[in-house]
Amino acid sequence: MIADALLTLAGTAVGSTITGQAVTATGNTLSTNVIDLSSGYAPNGIGASQTRDMGEGADFDYMRVEVLTAFNNATSVEFQIIQHDDTAQSVNVTVVGTTGPIPLASLTAGARFAAQINPRIASKGQRYLSGRWVVVGTAPTTGTLFADIGAEIQDGQKFYPVGFAVL
Repeated sequence: MIADALLTLAGTAVGSTITGQAVTATGNTLSTNVIDLSSGYAPNGIGASQTRDMGEGADFDYMRVEVLTAFNNATSVEFQIIQHDDTAQSVNVTVVGTTGPIPLASLTAGARFAAQINPRIASKGQRYLSGRWVVVGTAPTTGTLFADIGAEIQDGQKFYPVGFAVL
């Protein structure tokens, strides 16, 4: 699995040390980091003010979320990928991917979730990409997560039968 510090939405990863973003409020909590999809990179005459549709193609398909500290109190948490027109994550917010609500019993330390970034049909997308964590129920007093954008997900939990031949 490939990870890139510039594609981190929540928490930090420095060397082998990962620190999570605390989520301790009911309602919407915004990711600590915002990805500017048009900052400073201008190949082949594409200007820095161009927007990007991250769901189009297969470069970076997923928001990957890992729970670092188990959540308590909440009924559920939904992890959303959002695009917007400002760094404050408040102007023209559009949800472009979601895990759907995840019940508290599944929000244990080490739990991992992924949400696919959907294409924006008939749209060029928006300049900024970030995450939003929607907490339902009582505000958690514990719960931290790390989230980033990546090309693939890693699921070492699937096991397939052995001892068969492919003809």
